Amino acid sequence: MVIGAGSGGLAAAKRAASHGARVAVVEGDRVGGTCVIRGCVPKKLLVYGSAYQHLLADAPSYGWSVGPAQCAPSKLLAAVRAEVDRLNGLHIGFLERAGVELVTGWGRFLDAHHLEVVGRDGSSDGSRRILCGERLLIATGGRPHRPSIPGAELGWVSDDMFLLEGLPQRVLIVGGGFIACEFACILRGLGVEVDQFVRGDHLLRGFDRELSAAVHEGMEADGITIHFAQTLTAITGKPGELIATTCQGRAEPCGGVLLATGRQPFLSGLNLAAAGVGVDGGRIPVDAAQCTNVPHIFAVGDVTDRINLTPVAVDEGRAFADSIYGGRARQVDHDLVASAVFSQPELATVGLSEEEAIARFGSDGIRLYRTRFRSMAQALPQRGPRCLLKLVVEVASDRVLGCHMVGEHAAEIIQMAAIAIGMGATKADFDRTMALHPTVAEEFVTMPQ
Repeated sequence: MVIGAGSGGLAAAKRAASHGARVAVVEGDRVGGTCVIRGCVPKKLLVYGSAYQHLLADAPSYGWSVGPAQCAPSKLLAAVRAEVDRLNGLHIGFLERAGVELVTGWGRFLDAHHLEVVGRDGSSDGSRRILCGERLLIATGGRPHRPSIPGAELGWVSDDMFLLEGLPQRVLIVGGGFIACEFACILRGLGVEVDQFVRGDHLLRGFDRELSAAVHEGMEADGITIHFAQTLTAITGKPGELIATTCQGRAEPCGGVLLATGRQPFLSGLNLAAAGVGVDGGRIPVDAAQCTNVPHIFAVGDVTDRINLTPVAVDEGRAFADSIYGGRARQVDHDLVASAVFSQPELATVGLSEEEAIARFGSDGIRLYRTRFRSMAQALPQRGPRCLLKLVVEVASDRVLGCHMVGEHAAEIIQMAAIAIGMGATKADFDRTMALHPTVAEEFVTMPQ
């Protein structure tokens, strides 16, 4: 039995079924999980939609006369929801074709082998079922964290953004992580005035500081106002007419407040104690084989709060199924995982940041290579953020420890670089690779030796 029909749960269920297991998936929400329903997919579609502001602004430089352009966010939001509906139906069909039973409702443990499944409204009515599983996989994912401040219920969390029918004139965003930065750029691209309030002193904590500074520069050039060392203390007013109060006593009027203050594992209602499943710091600890402290109960994805990315959850789910039902034990390598922030400009990275490399090898043990330039796409418009490409190299071995980029198509480029880094490529390997000109990516193989 799989609890949760998100990326990790779906991958595990279909793979286990392909190996001959009898599988049921329990889901009280829509099939597809965070990524398909309220995360990666609809967010990326909004990124594409918001990017047209830049394309239209640059068009005259290339000889195109497009006339006055106006964005209708309500049409974009409706189109995105329609695509999500389509994908939701596809994933339900995938389960059917795989021979996996979909049990609709919320699951809670009665003991280590039995689940009680109740209706989507949480009521224990005639739809109540008791299921028994030889093995159980918890894949309930994560949920946005809503801070405990007065009036927090008046603000949006990221899930709410995909349900909006329209956008206000001004939005305040609280947070400096990837969700906050991505939505700041989306909203600004759709014509919204955006102020971003960040508790710390820089954006994108945990990423290479030089890259985060490059994103910051590009966001401010786009008209996003970023306030550091600021926290929100209260939200008052009514929907559409809010006042956000900061720690410094500033009262900011706005049409909406997005609380992008992190995510946390979704454990509510599971009744893990009844099954004896241990919890540590709000997450479910697992070993390298995805096993909890109970030998026949496993967990994958964001509920384990390790690397909360869709491809990681998918691979964890498949590795579990291959190991238990496919006769080929394997474990997921969490050491080298590429990631991206779909801000504008886009950031992508794989391997160690400059700060992480220094902490591990010392400042004398690494060498940095970087280049900063305006891409050819901006040669005629003479605007837009400059690209930043950066390599972090170990001096002793010449091995590339980290490959980082801010700029157009960064995620597409880093995906290929991740293969080379994973194979142990050295700076010399990069140097002897012939450049593909004219491209942005060629700069990775033409940096000074």
